[in-house]
Amino acid sequence: MARIKPQALLQQSKKKKGPSGISITTVVFYGLIVVFMVFFLVPTYRHWSQSHRSRVLMENDVSVLEDEEHENAFADAKNSDIPKYAILDTSKGSITVELYKEGSPKAVIDFVDSCRRGHFKGMLFHHVIKNFVIRGGRSDRPGVTEDWTLREKHNSLLDTSMKHEAFMLGTSKTKHDKEGFELFITTAPIPDLNEKLIVFGRVVKGEDVVQEIEEVDTDEHYRPKSPVTIIGVTLKHKV
Repeated sequence: MARIKPQALLQQSKKKKGPSGISITTVVFYGLIVVFMVFFLVPTYRHWSQSHRSRVLMENDVSVLEDEEHENAFADAKNSDIPKYAILDTSKGSITVELYKEGSPKAVIDFVDSCRRGHFKGMLFHHVIKNFVIRGGRSDRPGVTEDWTLREKHNSLLDTSMKHEAFMLGTSKTKHDKEGFELFITTAPIPDLNEKLIVFGRVVKGEDVVQEIEEVDTDEHYRPKSPVTIIGVTLKHKV
């Protein structure tokens, strides 16, 4: 029997192991699978994406509502903490004022904060203008009160609205500096009060004390010759 040479065996082995061709049927089959997966997965992804987006939007809306509710609750709590009355204990007697925390909330909050810091303790009523206003503060600079005296008062033409009445508590509309919060108590109706002051309260007890302060002797610059001071301020929810 004739021996087959090694090279011939190697060539026969390569011929047997050569790749077989892929049929058209196989290509079509796998192509259909790919098309089916695309048609199935795309709508699924769209549905998932829309659901996820809706959930995120809902979570954001809930978060916003929770933040608003938290802020409203905080504001209500802060507002409920603001007292309704303040008692000014002066060297002439006590003056009780009702605070308009709904009408002038910022001014009231600033006033209450100043009271709690002891800002008004020892404060002077440094300008007193009879039948007009008494003014207390840490500075005795002129300004609002002396400017008012330059205008002639026409009592018959006064506005009768509440903010123009006597015994109203206010503070200057000018920006407060390091000298802090100033107090004005009117002793007569003032026609241009809204232009001059932020009214944030009204004297409900102690009008006679205000009038007694109004009657003190003053110099030509409306400064009391004998000091009239605020000894302290007591904040109360009820009187």
